[in-house]
Amino acid sequence: MEVAKLSIVFLIFFNVATLIPSIKADIGEFDEVWRKRAEEAWKNALEAYNPHPEDVTAIVNNRVNDALEAIKNTTGTTVSVDFELDISDNDLGGDNGTDVSNRRYLRGETRRYKGPCVATNPIDRCWRCRKNWAKNRKRLANCALGFGHKTEGGKNGRYYVVTDSSDDDVLNPKPGTLRWGVIQKEPLWIIFAANMNIRLTQELIVQSKKTIDGRGANVHIAYGAGITIQYVRDVIIHNIHIHHIVKGNGGMIRDSVDHYGQRTASDGDGISIFGSTNIWLDHISMSQCNDGLIDAIAGSTAITISNSHFTHHNDVILLGASDSYSKDSIMQVTIAFNHFGKELVQRMPRCRWGFVHVVNNDYTHWKMYAIGGSKHPTIISQGNRYIAPDDRYTKEVTKRDYAPESEWKNWIWRSEGDLFINGAFFVPSGPKKMGKLPFTNLQMIKAKPASFVRRLTRFAGTLACRPGSKC
Repeated sequence: MEVAKLSIVFLIFFNVATLIPSIKADIGEFDEVWRKRAEEAWKNALEAYNPHPEDVTAIVNNRVNDALEAIKNTTGTTVSVDFELDISDNDLGGDNGTDVSNRRYLRGETRRYKGPCVATNPIDRCWRCRKNWAKNRKRLANCALGFGHKTEGGKNGRYYVVTDSSDDDVLNPKPGTLRWGVIQKEPLWIIFAANMNIRLTQELIVQSKKTIDGRGANVHIAYGAGITIQYVRDVIIHNIHIHHIVKGNGGMIRDSVDHYGQRTASDGDGISIFGSTNIWLDHISMSQCNDGLIDAIAGSTAITISNSHFTHHNDVILLGASDSYSKDSIMQVTIAFNHFGKELVQRMPRCRWGFVHVVNNDYTHWKMYAIGGSKHPTIISQGNRYIAPDDRYTKEVTKRDYAPESEWKNWIWRSEGDLFINGAFFVPSGPKKMGKLPFTNLQMIKAKPASFVRRLTRFAGTLACRPGSKC
């Protein structure tokens, strides 16, 4: 099929002579340690790259269908997670007025759910609604789907408990702090002893094979620097709040137990993924960062962003930082079951070069556009719900940058089974006849699943998990 052929062609951009990325991302001195990390990270990225990304999208689609069928066929109980509405553009009122209650419902402004525990999508069904979740936390590592499905985080390591919310010494962090845990070279599953507000004095540089698991506590990383995942692999960040992130000043920062170095000022991203592989971000609530909420750049790949809630921000998700950095052609990202909510402006995501599967997300707010890109990324949008703003000039979901129509008309941007409300519309591109994708109707999840998006994303963002109770 055409998508697979295009993905395979991406490999021609790479050769052994260009293993080390040319951009250095906040590293003041690109010494031998960083050089070796960059070389290893690039090898990991090439290994993780899937020349047949459509196989991954098919698996996600099939799992979503299975989850919906399982909920439907639950024995002995019928659980109503949402009062799904059969709506059309006309239900929003248009110029003739608006049904306020319908509009608030559509945009996610509903009362907090207080019913029995219900896991409404295939990732959550893998681990949620079990009383013993706290005794089997590492079950989570088996639950990722999409391009990040092989991510294990700290599954094969011991537990490390954060007992100290301070971040006073970035060169010699204290045991018990989050920074001390993430710089260890061994696999670790990091949990929190209590509710915490952590203000990072400098960017938090995470080593490979780490899980940051905020379940059982109310954890906020806020009013300081953000999280940096650079030249590493196998990182899971789960169930934490990240907001009000500011620029870091830079300086001498320890990035592992046996290395520290000079860092330039950080941009103020919530989470920065740089040259890294097998990354899974799940059930995160993010807002109001100085730069982007999430950036994934410099040949990062095998990433899943799922079950998260994004609000109050301009540049939400950036996938690929430069039109001249062709190594991002191997970037493969799944964005699934997220809620893009209040006061968002653009970049949900903004893509360059790679392959992005946008599946079963709820887009209730944007002020400019939802999905954008340049440098011929492949974007497959399936079963999403797009609710356009009232501004008649910003109804379009999509935006192409730095290319005339004669060029972007050949980019593969597809919308399949999406639901468009309040005048929203997606401008597709690419060959009109691409050949049939190797999916069944159930795997493709065409029109019907989009009507379930509120249900699939009902619990996006952080969860109030308590040990001994269903989460």
